[in-house]
Amino acid sequence: MLLAFATLLSCLLTSSQAKVYSRCELARALQDFGMEGYRGYSMADWVCLAYFTSGFNTAAVDHEADGSTNNGIFQINSRKWCKNLSTDVPNWCQMYCSDLLNPNLKDTVICAMKIAQQPQGLASWEAWRRHCQGKDLKDWVDGCDL
Repeated sequence: MLLAFATLLSCLLTSSQAKVYSRCELARALQDFGMEGYRGYSMADWVCLAYFTSGFNTAAVDHEADGSTNNGIFQINSRKWCKNLSTDVPNWCQMYCSDLLNPNLKDTVICAMKIAQQPQGLASWEAWRRHCQGKDLKDWVDGCDL
């Protein structure tokens, strides 16, 4: 019961701090973190990924059938990248999944960069493979004054 209450409370606190970025606002924030050209990916790749994973919502959480969650603006999975309640996950980003829900994006960017360093790069995300990979993405950052 206490665990359920703590989970509910954390969700309420997180949702009160939620931010849904606009396309250009997100592009500028990601540019400030040095994401443009990171591992060969354009800013448009990152913005496209964020749109198709979370709709630019920092507080997005999707629950998978296996009990894992996809967290934050890039929907980073708890199976190996961050820690939820389970103690037996690799936690390769060395952070709690709730850290990925922060509107300032610092932890999210750090973790996303670690994922992009993997051999699959952004292809680690099905949404990027399906909606962004190999497509003309210039409209994602058009008019953003980057």
